Amino acid sequence: MTALATAPTARPRPARAWRAVVRLHRPALIFWGLFVALVSAVLLWAYGPGGNAAAAAWRRSCTVDLCDVGYAVDFYHLAYRFCEALITFLPVVVALWAGGILIGRELENGTAELAWSQSVSPARWLLAKLAVPAALLTAGTTLLVLLHRLLFDAHQVPKGWNWSDSGTFETNGPIAVAYPLLGLALGALAGLIAGRAVRGLIGGLLANATATILIGLAGPHLVPWRISVGDLKEGYAAPSGVIHGGEGAVTSTGAHIADPCTGAGKSCPAAHDIVGYYSEYHPSSQFWALQLTETALILAVTALATAAAFTLLRRRTS
Repeated sequence: MTALATAPTARPRPARAWRAVVRLHRPALIFWGLFVALVSAVLLWAYGPGGNAAAAAWRRSCTVDLCDVGYAVDFYHLAYRFCEALITFLPVVVALWAGGILIGRELENGTAELAWSQSVSPARWLLAKLAVPAALLTAGTTLLVLLHRLLFDAHQVPKGWNWSDSGTFETNGPIAVAYPLLGLALGALAGLIAGRAVRGLIGGLLANATATILIGLAGPHLVPWRISVGDLKEGYAAPSGVIHGGEGAVTSTGAHIADPCTGAGKSCPAAHDIVGYYSEYHPSSQFWALQLTETALILAVTALATAAAFTLLRRRTS
């Protein structure tokens, strides 16, 4: 009599787990593909025919003192700002999706526990949940940043764009690639903590907003400020087209203090031993230093959030 041995159930390979994530979240994948295609198309239009039409209208209708350029330049600027706003808002959408749908809903419905018991370990499940969106987000946002930078560098109408503008600065470099990854990690962590779709969605939104604000406040201070000093007659002497920092008064000893004479009379500077004014700023030559240091900070927070998510999952399932 032949004995029949029961073969143990094999766990799926990592590639299979990743394909399962793609199948389960196919609507999000389709949305992401359409998003990248739409923004890319608008940026390419502005770089090509839209920019050419705007430049022609500008040369034809702009004099030294007056510009009446019609709609071509307006559409050109609108396309630029529209794409910039969408790329800037992307991390918020990612955090909402990660907290509410990617993680929170599966925990709430019990599909995560079912997957752990039948096919895949919790750690591999979370790895696939994060790795697949992270790869797609990185590829898509990198393309959008390159196209945005291409359009910015080819700016065909000399009006309205500055490297230091809020939104333009972030979207012109790797910061725009790193922020969606931060939203993904924080959303996933919020979803694991909440264990519910709606709570995870709200938690991801709040965590992403808090981290974005704090990083935005800290980012400019990661690179040493340039300082310009003006005398009493010149006043604040920071150049234009820069990222502005702190400013204040300079005493005869060279100390930098808060300006006590705002709105006061002409005798105020002498009464407080003030001989000039200082301004802190970042010039365009520090663009990459600012980009890389802030990106490193974002990725460090992302790594911490990811590690916290794996630690929390391991404790819950051990």
